[in-house]
Amino acid sequence: MPGGKAGGLGIIGIGIALLASWFFGINPMVALGLVQGVSKLGSPSAPQQVQGQTGPVADPGGKFTSVILASTEDVWADVFKKANQQYRPPKLVIFDELTPTACGTGQKAAGPFYCPNDQTVYIDLSFYRMLKQQFASPGDFAQAYVVAHEVGHHVQNLLGTMQQVQSMQQRAGERQANQLSVRLELQADCYAGVWAHHSQQARNWLDRGDIEAGLNAAAQIGDDKMMRRSQGVVVPDAFTHGSGEQRRYWFAAGMKSGQPGACDTFKQTSP
Repeated sequence: MPGGKAGGLGIIGIGIALLASWFFGINPMVALGLVQGVSKLGSPSAPQQVQGQTGPVADPGGKFTSVILASTEDVWADVFKKANQQYRPPKLVIFDELTPTACGTGQKAAGPFYCPNDQTVYIDLSFYRMLKQQFASPGDFAQAYVVAHEVGHHVQNLLGTMQQVQSMQQRAGERQANQLSVRLELQADCYAGVWAHHSQQARNWLDRGDIEAGLNAAAQIGDDKMMRRSQGVVVPDAFTHGSGEQRRYWFAAGMKSGQPGACDTFKQTSP
């Protein structure tokens, strides 16, 4: 955009990056790197100590988040065991306003994110209210999807997928780097669906309305809907997380199959 630059990155580009990090993404500092075509996934700022699970866990949202995280640990530990691998669960930090991370300072405006450098899921509980009030995605399962998506990024980190994407992005132009970011996010959506499949089999806690709530949450935070809300214009080449249709599709694909092998969003590039 003419006249709007900040360190080589247009103001709209910065806005897209921050919005992208706000909705089920990785740390906002990483998102800014992805928009520029340079991933910071493996380049931590000064690491800071994280004390496991912290924050207002006495809050009902905090308790619910902890329960869902424990469920993801059960599911992924079993999935990894069947593949003769050991699952190392992420840490959880529930924060308000600001929190130190190994990816820089986590801020409330970033919403939920995963930091690969300290293998921690960061959750700001106010995002749950935003999900309900601004994005018409109420219900426990919509919130569970938030946590499961971030854990999906942790699975990618353990499997080396994040590192592979980082390497490809460093050799790519901006448009291709954005496309790689989209495929990474869609795979995390699919992994969230894998968790939902196994959790439902184990606990039978979801009815059709719950499932629709999760699918709707995935659709509501697509890049196309976010851009339309924020700037009134949809720019597909600037997508970093995928369209609402793509996110809904891949979450449903993981939920239907229950198999991580069905989540190769890099090989199957449509949708």
